[in-house]
Amino acid sequence: MSRHIFVSLHVLLFLFLYIAGAHAKESSTVPLSEQTQSCLGCHRIYTPGIVEDWYSSRHSKTLLKTALQKPALARRVSVDNPPDDLTEYAVGCYECHSQNPEKHEDNFQHMGYKINVVVSPNDCKTCHPIEANQFSDSKKAYAIKILLENPVFSTLTSTITGIKNADNNKIISQPPSEQTLHETCLGCHGTKVKVKGMKKVYTGTKMGVITVPDLTNWPNQGVGRENPDGSLGSCAACHSRHSFSIEIARKPYTCAQCHLEPDVPAWNVYKESKHGNIFSSKYLEWDFKSVPWTAGKDFKAPTCATCHNSLIVSPDGDVVAERTHDFGARLWVRIFGLIYTHPQPKSGDTTIIKNKDGLPLPTTFNGEPASEYLIDKSEQEKRLNVFVKVCNTCHSTQWINGHFEKLENTIRETDKMTLTATKLITDAWGNGIENKANPFDESIEKMWVKQWLFYTNSIRYASAMTGAPDYASFKLGWWEMTRNLEEMKDFVNLKSRTNK
Repeated sequence: MSRHIFVSLHVLLFLFLYIAGAHAKESSTVPLSEQTQSCLGCHRIYTPGIVEDWYSSRHSKTLLKTALQKPALARRVSVDNPPDDLTEYAVGCYECHSQNPEKHEDNFQHMGYKINVVVSPNDCKTCHPIEANQFSDSKKAYAIKILLENPVFSTLTSTITGIKNADNNKIISQPPSEQTLHETCLGCHGTKVKVKGMKKVYTGTKMGVITVPDLTNWPNQGVGRENPDGSLGSCAACHSRHSFSIEIARKPYTCAQCHLEPDVPAWNVYKESKHGNIFSSKYLEWDFKSVPWTAGKDFKAPTCATCHNSLIVSPDGDVVAERTHDFGARLWVRIFGLIYTHPQPKSGDTTIIKNKDGLPLPTTFNGEPASEYLIDKSEQEKRLNVFVKVCNTCHSTQWINGHFEKLENTIRETDKMTLTATKLITDAWGNGIENKANPFDESIEKMWVKQWLFYTNSIRYASAMTGAPDYASFKLGWWEMTRNLEEMKDFVNLKSRTNK
């Protein structure tokens, strides 16, 4: 008897979801799978914002088989042989949240279906394999590993966060909590999302209490997070859920979530630049959805995506720059240096780098690069030429050459200023004025960090992004850099006299 009651309830539940999903079917311009209709039947009641966001997406309006029939340059998918069950229906809730269940620790039974809580790059790879593979080799995908497993970064992170207590005129530090790291450095880099077990949660709706996987560090929007299926990264960090819009990814506001002053002032510099001025004034007239993206037609000035990853073509349809989801693939120099600028790393996993002194840094303290881990001059020139081609869609050769000559000079001079600061700190360590055990916990050491992490970066970004003179001079630039050097020198002299 109990078995019959269970079956009857299951049938009634299915009928309810199917009927409730009828509106969803009518609202879509392409067929929806039975499973997605069931999802939408409930979620349009309990999470209507998510559902309406999905309705606005290209996923809800396009069949995969139709997308594959487009000309190569106009395609937004890169799969050659898609699974048969994905070709006849829109890419809906179930199509994304049911992929690779055997790999997902967060997979659970939900309303009769096996569902993954987290959609990972490995799941997006079902339709976007080239994009996912490119991203998997990038520094962004390794962001959490770089932060936590490179002892330089992890020491810096643990030093600047965590509770500090005063005891006999000394500062006693406690390691930061996982929650603090989640809200600070790992908020951009990403955290590890693991499944602790199952838990009951009250939904605050008529659904009442439901049982779901108990996830650590969730919610999580970090670009390099570690997912419950073991994959790295989050496509939704740029292509926000649930519209997964290319328009959102192409606008600089998305990059501005993390690339901010004082350490990575790209957004701040862009707003002050001529490019940023044109964007702010005219972007409502641009087409951010077109694929490929045509210079001069779809946009009149570059955004972050224009230079770093979008597929750009000329008005005649000639390819200017290929699409890439490795955001460092076009970069020839790493201006966000640790401690100096240097050629871009060969691998996105920069934790493997060791300099000549055995330290996990791409250069020595005197600026000598760890060349075996960095791209060579030939590759640098190849990448620079891609940038030049993008610039050339609007600018003359003379203008472009003048810009990159100024950038080279900026790189050279800021590295020299960093070398001066580094000599002051290494002399302080060598003379016993400061303790080298933790290179980030003393006042002069923090001044040294500001030199290469804040001030030289500000100047380089201002130079690279075609003009933000305030950031190159007074805001966080030459004024602060030279003042900082004077303070470091005065601090060393004062402490030297005190220690005698």
